[in-house]
Amino acid sequence: MDGIEIGPATPADAGEIFTLQLAAYVAEAQLYDDPHLPALTQSLPDLTAELTGDLALKAVLGHRIVGAVRGRVDGSVLRIGRLVVAPDLRGRGIGTRLLAAIETAAAGRAEWLALFTGHLSSANIRLYERHGYEETHREQVRPDLTLVHLTKAC
Repeated sequence: MDGIEIGPATPADAGEIFTLQLAAYVAEAQLYDDPHLPALTQSLPDLTAELTGDLALKAVLGHRIVGAVRGRVDGSVLRIGRLVVAPDLRGRGIGTRLLAAIETAAAGRAEWLALFTGHLSSANIRLYERHGYEETHREQVRPDLTLVHLTKAC
């Protein structure tokens, strides 16, 4: 998609990313029939803190943040989380570009990339597998929710 710029997200972006995160995770909440997903219950101060200390990127179209992703280095692993795209712009490559950008940012900081998604989130799983992530294990957290863990070497 033309006009998208990927760059660092800062605490000043927290409010807009918070709103984007809520909008993006509504579909996941509906898929799992769970309005209490961590991404939906995270507080603005907690998100702001993540943008202060962690690796965070945003996708901007004009003056609008249309996507974001965060990562946290844990030993030799970059744990990728909260990859979100504005619902009205899904399917246009923004998620792919954010994933590639955070992978590039991890170079020299980590040996492995790790992420997870819910077992019903087939589009997410396909995206990650298309980009070389391989499923390592599944973790049943509730009778109706299994997390699919995937990794990739840097």
